[in-house]
Amino acid sequence: MDLAQGLIIITTVHLLAAASPGPDFVLVSQQTLSNGKRAGLLCSLGISLGLSVHILYSAFGLAAVIANSASALWAIKLLGGSYLIYLGVSGLRARVRNAEAITTDAAADQPGLKTIGLGFLCNALNPKAPIYFISLFTIVLSQSTPAQHLLVYGIWMMVLQFAWFSFLTLLLSRPMVTDRFQALGHWIDRVAGGAMLLLGIKVLVSRTG
Repeated sequence: MDLAQGLIIITTVHLLAAASPGPDFVLVSQQTLSNGKRAGLLCSLGISLGLSVHILYSAFGLAAVIANSASALWAIKLLGGSYLIYLGVSGLRARVRNAEAITTDAAADQPGLKTIGLGFLCNALNPKAPIYFISLFTIVLSQSTPAQHLLVYGIWMMVLQFAWFSFLTLLLSRPMVTDRFQALGHWIDRVAGGAMLLLGIKVLVSRTG
């Protein structure tokens, strides 16, 4: 398969995967509605950078090992599920904030690196990623695929990821949407926290096979 065909397949599949509701979607929505556009974009950047972890182990052939190793999958599930539960509990403990504090101090209250880190860990610890990446790369890669093609595919997936979640952030940060949700910021945190908590529990109790 040539590079152009591979990019078309990756673009189609990865955009559909990114747009499906999941931990990344919930986290970006929560950060944007609670802390503003800057937080949403930084979180989107972190999620996109988190893809580099999956791309690297896929490049070294570890995706197949992880996908077929019950112990490796369990370790990833334990880390990923625990982190989602941590995010969920943090959201459920959110307190009421006044509107002025939300509009003027949200960006200052949440350091940029911390927000990027939240997105990075949310994506990097996703226990479904090894299966997804080995499935996708099995379609577009072969033993004869040049190493630079894998690099292009990986960078392109990160660009697609950032583009989609940036679009979501810009949509949710529109004044019409923001004004309606700002007063309910703590409830947004709690609802998103509850969703994260349920996702984390689901990850921990789901079967590895």
